Parts: sequence; C-alpha cells; structure tokens
Amino acid sequence: MMNERTDDAVLAASSEATLPAEEVKNPLLVALGERVRNLRARRGLTRKAVAQAANVSERHLANLEYGIGNASILVLQQVAAALQCSLAELVGDVTTSSPEWLLIRELLERQGEADLRRVRIALGELLGTAASDPARSRRIALVGLRGAGKSTLGQMLADDLDVPFVELSREVEKFAGCSVREIHDLYGTNAYRRYERRALEEAVQIHGEVVIATPGGIVSDPATFNQLLAHCTTVWLKAAPEEHMGRVVAQGDTRPMAASREAMDDLRRILSGRAAFYSKADLSVDTSGQNLARSFQALRDTVREAMGREG
Repeated sequence: MMNERTDDAVLAASSEATLPAEEVKNPLLVALGERVRNLRARRGLTRKAVAQAANVSERHLANLEYGIGNASILVLQQVAAALQCSLAELVGDVTTSSPEWLLIRELLERQGEADLRRVRIALGELLGTAASDPARSRRIALVGLRGAGKSTLGQMLADDLDVPFVELSREVEKFAGCSVREIHDLYGTNAYRRYERRALEEAVQIHGEVVIATPGGIVSDPATFNQLLAHCTTVWLKAAPEEHMGRVVAQGDTRPMAASREAMDDLRRILSGRAAFYSKADLSVDTSGQNLARSFQALRDTVREAMGREG
C-alpha cells in the first residue's frame, strides 16, 4: 500500500495530465489548496481522515490541495467542517493572513455588538486613527438613505450653526468631472468609492467646522466609513421606508414609481442591509411622521446637546 507521500505524487501527476495548463496554474485554486494542506497539517489529520469526514473522495481532496480541483461551495463547507475551521478561514479572508490575525479573531468572534464597538474605538485610539481628532465634535456628518432629508436638513443645520455645508456627492462630481450616474456607468462602483473617499478626506482637511451630507451608500466601504466615524460626529437620519420613497418622489424623481412594488422591496432590503452600519452613528434622529420644521428642531436640539457635552 502506498504511503501518503507517494499517493500524493501519483494523484497529482494523474490529475495534471488531464487538466488544461491554465487551470493547473490558476492562482486562486493554488492558494486555496495550500490553505487546505496547511490547515490539515495544523490539525494533524491525514488526507484520508479529512476526506471521510468531509464525505468526499481522497482524489477529490488531493486535487483540491494541489490547486487543480474546482470544488463547489458546498464541498468547501464540508471540508471546512472536517478541518474544524470557518469557511472564511478556508477560502482565505484577511483574518487568516497571520497567526496574530487568527488569535485576534478568536478573541472577538463571540463578543456582542457593544463589546465590539468598544474594541473598535479602543483600537482606533491605539493606532491613532479614531476619536483623537480635536475637531471631531465640530464636524457634523449626516448619514442615512436617500430621502432622509440630509441635504435639506443639513443646509438648515449649517446655517443655524453658522458653519459651511458640504454635500459630499457634489464634491465627488467635482473630482470626477461628471455626474454620479456617469461615474457609475463609465468607471464602475469601485471608481466611485475612490472618489467618495477623496472627497471626504478633502472635506475633513479643509473644514474644522462643517455639516456634511453623505451619500446613502457611504457605509458600503468600511475604510471610508471608519474615516467618517473618526473625524466627524455622525447623525443617522431615520425614517420609515415608505417615507423615504415618498420624499424621493416629492423631489420630482418618478423613476421608483415605474415598478413601485419592486422598488419598495429593494428599498426595504437596502435599509435592512445598511441599518446595522447606520446604527454605529454617534446620534440618531427619527423623522418619521414629522414635518420639516419638527424634523429640523429635533436634529438641532440633538446636535447642540451633543456639542454642549463635548464642549
């Protein structure tokens, strides 16, 4: 009976003979295979033991380890369970890149949201990237979905505080030299996010006191959102999905009404997906059922109270 080393060589040779060269050299599959081998070695498991636990053939597992097997997500999930690791660790997210990352992740993965928030703030202070900005309390950034009133209420708040008002989407357009829609159409979402980050960086550098209305999707890029949280006092303007939609239509945008049921479903999904990030804001103001005057009064009172505490 062949030992595992000999078996490896035979399986690899036979597999390479039947697969095209470009698939054999696929760097994603090669890196995945290396992680499978390393995890198996770290656990002290034979290939046979892992194959049996994952309910796959040894040949299939060997192909996977040598970077020449294209496994489905369900098979990868089975292999991850057999190796007693998460699917993310097997596939290779950034938290698998070093022993320190793995140890940090182990400390954090069972913590609640409140504890994770404290850790994030403490890490930002330790690394000099958060909350140490002395002007943070005088920069007010409004976050929330489109139709939350960020532009209208933001301008009113800036006038009340006698500070500049910056609408970040307009600054993005200045950087790009075209509209937001054209940026997405011509260059893609990644390019838009880069412009968005540059616009925020410039706004923070120029203004020690300012009210910033941010695009609804700013929470989609963790790096940009971290920067916002670090340098600005953030306020989540909340409203019911129906009110978001109604305000957009009232502004003259009838596009959502072309397929109103689908549009409302999409809006609810977007709000549900982003709410966890919006909730990281320092303050929140619910404008549901409120007219403009009452919404502004609630925002003004909330911000001035917070600035008074900071002062």
